[in-house]
This record gives sequence, structure tokens and C-alpha cells, in this order.
Amino acid sequence: MLYRYAPLLALLAFSLSCPHVHAQNFSKRNRYRTAGVSLNALSYFGDISPRVRASSFRAGATRPGLSVHATQRLNPRLSLRAALSYGRLTGQDAQAGRDHDASAQIRYQRNLNFRNDLVELAATGVFDLVENRGDYLRRLSFVPFVFAGVAVFHHSPQGLVGGGTIPAELRAGEYVALQPLRTEGQATGYRRTQVALPFGGGVRYRLTKDLDLSLEIGWRKTFTDYLDDVSRTYADGAKLTSPAARYFGRNVTRTTGPTEAASFAAPGQLRGHHRHDDWYLVTGVSVHYLLPQPANGSKFR
Repeated sequence: MLYRYAPLLALLAFSLSCPHVHAQNFSKRNRYRTAGVSLNALSYFGDISPRVRASSFRAGATRPGLSVHATQRLNPRLSLRAALSYGRLTGQDAQAGRDHDASAQIRYQRNLNFRNDLVELAATGVFDLVENRGDYLRRLSFVPFVFAGVAVFHHSPQGLVGGGTIPAELRAGEYVALQPLRTEGQATGYRRTQVALPFGGGVRYRLTKDLDLSLEIGWRKTFTDYLDDVSRTYADGAKLTSPAARYFGRNVTRTTGPTEAASFAAPGQLRGHHRHDDWYLVTGVSVHYLLPQPANGSKFR
């Protein structure tokens, strides 16, 4: 599947392989570092979205996140950044599907929900669209940039107990980890540690001599369809291993709205769209503190 993103990976590899292209007249002092924090907003795109496509944004499902990051400037345009982030994704059929929308009838009847807390470690190349050969004191006031890289993230989708006939082992209002339940009758559970390809762009603004402020928007292309615990077809209830698995895997709790078709949720009927992997979007506002790199081993002043 990675071959589809070969152009993006090739661009990243080329960018990271040429830190010396502009090395002339670019001294060690110019290659300053930054450390910073970001306040983020995370949005999910998958089977429990208004539409199963990367453009299907719903502001009501956006949740906050936080990240810390460090950047090393390599040449007049290119920097290398490492970031550790935490955030939450959410989705709910009850809000994504409307009972008067005929195209969303099955989604409305399916009535699934999830939340998913992610921890992400990312390495990205940041390419400034405007060249800056100065040191940190003479850096530009306004710089647009693009970025791309590789990330590893750990996730664990959970479902909210509510509605329908609740098994004795569950309590209304609690969240339950979904991956161990194998809600689609999988022989083995899906991996909770996954790889993603982050890419996007933003702008950076000089606040003071030592501080920058930036705004960026970054997509995360994942290679899993289970950020929401929904991917393929409904399982035979007899093959699900526990009442909790049957509750989350086959629960149909709607009592109003469109009339349920007789075949809805029958074993083998579509529960999700496995041909479309899930995505998430991170929009962040960052503060960067500049750490000038001394020349010839001299101390900071």
C-alpha cells in the first residue's frame, strides 16, 4: 500500500538528503534549534463520519490535543523536527447520520460510537518556502512552510455503553476497550501500534527575538481501518466471545427514525468500508523557543 505514496516519500527523502546543498555561507551559528509546545485540535475521518471520505469534516467531533517538539535547522530552507503528541478522536453515528436523511439510514440504525486516545511520535522534514540565510537574530518575520514525514502512533478505541439491552457485565455510561472484544469476529485483534504519514503546511511568525508562533494543518494518512473499531461486516453473534462483544458488535438500539430493513445487521452485511483506511487531521498553534547554536564551542550569551 505504501507504493501509492511513493511521490510523497521520494520528496521527503530528497529533502532530507540534501542538507548541504545550501551549505555555502551558512555557518554552524545559522543552524539554530528550537523547542516548543503546541495546542492542537484533532479531527477524525472514517466509517463513523458523515461520509466515508477525507473531506468529511464535522466540527462537533473535534477534540483537543497537546504536543511537545524540537527542531534542528539544517540549511536555509530545511529543518528536521521531532514531536511527541497526545490527543483524542471521537465519532458517533447518532450525530453523523440524520434520521430524515435517506442516504444515512443504515448509519443512523447502526448507532455506533467511539473515542480513541492516541500517542504519536513523528519525525518530519519542514521545508520553508522562503529562503533564510540569517542566524536566529536575523530570521524572517513571516515564513510559509510545508512538511512531510513518518509517524508511529499507539491507539485504543473505546465504546460508550448506552441504549438497547445492556448486559449485566456492563454499566450504562462507562467506556469499554473495543479491540479485545473483536467485535467483527476477527480471529486475532488488530494492532494498536501503527504507522502514519503526516504531511501538511502552515505559517510561522516571529514574535520576539527568542520566540516564534506558528499555525499548521497536517493530515495523517494511516494504514489501518480500525481507529473507530469499524471496518468490515457484521459477525454471527454466536461467534462473538462475550455479551460485551455482542453488545458493541451487533447492537441496534434505534427505536425511532427509519424502519429497519429485515436484513440489517445480518451476518455478512456491511458494517464498515474496509477499502478506505481511516485518517485524522491535526490543526495546531505552536510556540517555539529559539536555542541559538554557538559557533566554535562558545557559550550562549
